[in-house]
Amino acid sequence: MYLYISDTQYCLQKMRGDSTGDCCDMRGMLGFLILFLLSKKPMHGQELATEIATRKGEKKPSPGTIYPALKSLRELGFIVEEREGKTIVYSLTEKGENALKLAKRKFVRTFFGIFQD
Repeated sequence: MYLYISDTQYCLQKMRGDSTGDCCDMRGMLGFLILFLLSKKPMHGQELATEIATRKGEKKPSPGTIYPALKSLRELGFIVEEREGKTIVYSLTEKGENALKLAKRKFVRTFFGIFQD
């Protein structure tokens, strides 16, 4: 099953043979989280990875996870990159801000009440 939020695809898959049952493929959620974090302030890749780790309470996502997601968001026109010396800093475009607003609304509509007993 696929959930589309703006131009980003969020894949929900059934894990066969896994006792945990349904799980969410975090590649799509990663894009959503990156847009959210960049809506707060421009950041470089490692800064994003550190912030994601802090929020998730887990180890930092690898460069092989972060940078393909950033490339995809850039190709969609949601973010732009600017060089500051050797560092590339990412920020949201207007299209990215609009996509994030839409994604937040759809996310809330989709998942509202899911954690209620």
